[in-house]
Amino acid sequence: MIALTHIRLELARETGHPEGDHATGYDLYLPLTADGHIDAGAWQAAKADCLVRKFTSDGQSAVGIIRHGPGGRWDFDYDDGASFGDEWGHRLDAERFVQGEYVSIRGPGDATHTYKVINLVPV
Repeated sequence: MIALTHIRLELARETGHPEGDHATGYDLYLPLTADGHIDAGAWQAAKADCLVRKFTSDGQSAVGIIRHGPGGRWDFDYDDGASFGDEWGHRLDAERFVQGEYVSIRGPGDATHTYKVINLVPV
C-alpha cells in the first residue's frame, strides 16, 4: 500500500482577500517524497486513491481525481475524465509541499490563485 499525505491548501493573501481565506482551498491526497515533492511513481501505483476536494467560502465543494497530464502537469478532474484538467497546479511537479510554502492553481476561466500549505498529515 502506498502512503498518502493529506495536504491542506488555503487561499493566500490577494486582492479582495488581504488576510487570505481559510474557507477557500483544497484538500489534496497525494504520495510525497521525503523532501515534499509529489512522488510520480507512487502516484502511478495509487492513482485511484489520489483525490482532490475543492472547498469555497460559500459552502460549495467538489471532489475529483488528481491526474498527471501532458508535460508533467498535475490536473484536478472533477467530472471523471469528461475533459482533461478542470483545474491544474502551476509547476506542481517542481513544488515542495512543506507547511508555510505557496503553490498556484489555475482554475476555470484561466484565473490563477495562490494557496498556502497549511498542514500535511500522513493518511
